[in-house]
This record gives sequence, C-alpha cells and structure tokens, in this order.
Amino acid sequence: MGLDLGDIVPEAARREVEISALKGEVIALDAYNALYQFLAAIRQPDGTPLVDRQGRITSHLSGLFYRTISLLEEGVKPVYVFDGRPPEMKRRELEERQRRKAEAEKRLKEAREAGLVEEARRSAQAAARLTQSMATEAKELLSAMGLPWVQAPEEGEAQAAFMTRRDAFAAGSQDYDSLLFGARRLVRNLTFSGKRKLPGREEYVEVKPEVIDAEALLRSLGVSREQLIAVGVIMGTDYNEGIRGYGALRALKHVRAVGDPLKALQLLEGWEEDPLKVYEYFLNPPVNEAYTIAFGAPDERKIKEILIYQHDFSPDRVEKGLERLRKAMKELKGKQRRLDSWFQG
Repeated sequence: MGLDLGDIVPEAARREVEISALKGEVIALDAYNALYQFLAAIRQPDGTPLVDRQGRITSHLSGLFYRTISLLEEGVKPVYVFDGRPPEMKRRELEERQRRKAEAEKRLKEAREAGLVEEARRSAQAAARLTQSMATEAKELLSAMGLPWVQAPEEGEAQAAFMTRRDAFAAGSQDYDSLLFGARRLVRNLTFSGKRKLPGREEYVEVKPEVIDAEALLRSLGVSREQLIAVGVIMGTDYNEGIRGYGALRALKHVRAVGDPLKALQLLEGWEEDPLKVYEYFLNPPVNEAYTIAFGAPDERKIKEILIYQHDFSPDRVEKGLERLRKAMKELKGKQRRLDSWFQG
C-alpha cells in the first residue's frame, strides 16, 4: 500500500506548485504507481476499463500516452522507472494485495448483479490488476515515443530515489517510500493533476503537484534520514507489519526520545519480522547504477502500430496526440527552474 507519512510532513517541507514550475526538470516516475492510477481512473462510468476489440485492457496505454504528452507539453522530462523482482520481504504485502483485489472482484460482481453503478465503479477500481504484459506494453510505447525508461533490479521507488542523487530533480509517486530510500525530493500528484471528481459526489477539485523536499523535511522534524527510516519501520511498511498502535506521530515521538534509530527499533516488542533487516533494506537497496537517460525522436509508425492497429485506438485522436508529441519533443530543451530556494531557512 505504500508508506503514509502525510501526518508528519510539515508545511515548511511541502509546496503545492503549478506543473509549469517543473519545466525542464527530470522526474523519475514510479511506473507501476502511475500505471495503477491510469488503470483505476480511466474507465467507463460503471467502472469498466477501456478495452480493444479482443477484450484486452487499454486504460494503461491511454493514460501513459496522453498524460505523458501533457507532461512533456509543460516541459517536464518524465523518466518512468519500472519495478524488478520484488524482495522476499514483500511477499506478505503482495499476498495481502491479492486478497484485497479478490474481495473487490467479489463486490464488483455483486454490485453489477444488483445494478449498483457507483458501487460497481468503486469496486472495479479497487480490483484493477497490473500484469507483466501491461508493463511490457508500457515500455514498448515509451520507447516508441522516444522516451527513456529505467528498469530497477527490485523496487522502482528505490531506483528513483537513487536517480535523484545523480541526475533527476525528484522522484514521482503518490507514496512516501522514496524519501526513506533517500530521495532528495518527492513530487506527488504529477500524473493525475488537474480537475478530479470526488468519489461518490458530483463535485470536482483542482489537484496540483506537491513537492516535498527531503532536507527541509528532516530539518523541520529534527531527525536524520536513518531516524525517519526507523519511524517508517515502526509504523509498518510494504516489508513489515510494524508495531500495533504506532502511527506516524507516535513513532516519531518514540524515535526522537530514544535518539539512536537502531536502539529505537530494538526497544519495542511485538515485531513479526526482523525490523533491522527492513531498516537496512531502506538504507541500502539494490539499484541499477548503469542506467542512461536519453530523449529521442518519436517513432510514429511504431506508435500507430501499438495504439491503432494492435489496440484499436481512434486514428484521429492518435494523430492529434502525435502532433502534440512532435511539438513537445522539439521544445523539450527549455530552461530549468529550480525549486531549491523555496525550502531554505
């Protein structure tokens, strides 16, 4: 589910920005996180995903193509980072996710039989599954668009965090895990910013990207990255259950009081997994150090083959998208705008 540090991220460390403020910046996007968003959001009113004539889901390709073009038009340089093989420690979380999706599929069937459109829509979103073939299709489309993507050996957010310490401005994800992995900055809401409908209501809100600066966060909380990792492990992560009754605020208070992050973990009882092993994974995760980032010319013939001929996308819409893509790629080398100064003090 991802770590939720929202309750302890102070205003001094977060800024809501216009997408235009990120012009010229390389953002290492958690590909699976983004593709799940597309699968959940791009659906028919009853929750049915977009499909081609053979019944294959295409919501992820639609979101990836059109939303990425929108980012490029704003001057953002997206680099999608794909998960590799999950660490053994994540098996419990992956099994739990499958259980929740199975329950959502059961609710979806019941809602459709009862004619409950809104409940069916919500259940369909919760039941969305990202397959390996979908990830492969996404990589093929990105390559055809002339966009770089990076394969992580294990966790994509760990890879994205590593990239922020080398050549990316920020990691892009809805989850906060990349901050524990050492990301210099995190950008949330990037792949679904704009007007969004509130669940179950006929109301819309404006969603803007939010930049969280790691240095400002640690400074505001008065902790080190190692201590923040301990806070996350106590709360519970994708790799461990955590300690019952400890949310972000209580975990932070405990770690501050003890001081030493390892001692803070060892003083607590009730662990189902080895907290030191999880702590070490966040501190030193496997990463791909040999990646490259290069933007090239779109292969329009290949894009048409994937979207129009293989998956029955509207030729007119794809042609319009290609026109936007050509223009955006030509203007990609714009001036960079740095947000560092916003978090000083």
